[in-house]
Amino acid sequence: MSQSTPYFRPATHAQGLANYPHARTITSPDGHGSYIYVSGTSSRRGDGTFVGATLSEDGTITLDIREQTAAVLSNIDAIIQGASEGKASIHDVADATVFLTNMKDDYKGMNEEWNRIWPDRNTAPARTTVEVRALPREEILVEIKCTVYYK
Repeated sequence: MSQSTPYFRPATHAQGLANYPHARTITSPDGHGSYIYVSGTSSRRGDGTFVGATLSEDGTITLDIREQTAAVLSNIDAIIQGASEGKASIHDVADATVFLTNMKDDYKGMNEEWNRIWPDRNTAPARTTVEVRALPREEILVEIKCTVYYK
């Protein structure tokens, strides 16, 4: 049976809001590759603020889907590299689920950032995008979870 190993980013980075790792790695039973299951990831920084969420003096929050998506993908890449000890990257993602709080307003901008990472649909991961009523914080427009395979 395969063993799974949790991966946690250093304390200077955003931590989960509940008890779960940033990712969990499982070596395939034949020993010829590994899977990384990356937990839902947002644009949250280690200090609790969010990339793509600006708080104005009057208390209103301005949100930017492009900035958030770019930060989410960057965070995911860092998680994958950490969990794989540098053997894999975001380009090894096999499957992803994207959660948006507003499909109508944010799908296009999210796709623009997604397509910067995967400009060729032949090398892009399988993907599902769903609209959700809410994510854990009002500052979050997008969250992505994914599965990675690497040898």
